Amino acid sequence: MLQTFNEKNRDILVNINGELIHRDKAGISPFDSAVQGGDAVWEGLRLYNGRIFKLTEHLDRLRSSALALAFAQIPTHAEITEQIRRTLEANNMRDGVHIRLTLTRGVKITSGMDPRLNQSGPTLIVLAEHKAPVYDTAVGSHGLSLITSSVRRFPPDCLDPKIHHCNLIQSILAKIEANAAGADDAIMLDRQGFLAETNATHVFIVSGEGEPLVLTSRTVACPEGVTRATVLELCRAHNIPCEVRDISMTEVYRARECFTTGTMGELAWVGTIDGRTIGDGTIGPITRRLSSLYRELASTSGEPILS
Repeated sequence: MLQTFNEKNRDILVNINGELIHRDKAGISPFDSAVQGGDAVWEGLRLYNGRIFKLTEHLDRLRSSALALAFAQIPTHAEITEQIRRTLEANNMRDGVHIRLTLTRGVKITSGMDPRLNQSGPTLIVLAEHKAPVYDTAVGSHGLSLITSSVRRFPPDCLDPKIHHCNLIQSILAKIEANAAGADDAIMLDRQGFLAETNATHVFIVSGEGEPLVLTSRTVACPEGVTRATVLELCRAHNIPCEVRDISMTEVYRARECFTTGTMGELAWVGTIDGRTIGDGTIGPITRRLSSLYRELASTSGEPILS
């Protein structure tokens, strides 16, 4: 699903280390670690009526990833939050906004891989855009179309997915396959052939056998998703049976419902996978209920960031 340009974003200001710069003028040094080697971590945030949903959880994950990569300096939650607030106020943004938060190891004194070349502190980038959830999966739509990618997700002994890093080549390769197949996104498997996630989101199914059971994969070959965790919390709070375990593609094909989760797309129902219709080809009752519960929670909670 190709995103289109939003004219509201024509003149947005981007925050780079506290300096607010027009999008056409914004840039980082060619010596920055993000340019040199993808040596950076990131988070996606969403703004609902002046509040950022699960802000602390996202900043916790950002710090955890930076610690795992041995960043010498990491801004505090308060420092990052202040730069987010400044960016939103400068752009007059309050609702329907997606924020891409990037923290790099910073600028190197000379080109090279060695982190000891980074001697000036990290680079913090706050990019806020007017952006609705990216998937158009309304009740009357056909839902998302997915294929299974040939690209496998790394296990922890190759590159731990709990590090939310900016090297997205695996995901991009899988997305290329999805584009070539005319699909919206691509499912990615772990090295054992079990469901990991898509190139952009986590995957949930509702088991087609017996009583409805919401299932999602373990975080062996996929990130610790904030939206994923929220959906599991909603299931437990509303007595919707759920389970986290290995899931084969056969189980996915025969599921009565399937949906994806992520900050940028919220909950999006899946209509077809590898040419197979999921369930009866319409949004299912469990997906519909969880989508409603999630949207209500996201729009009424969250950390106030704007007065």
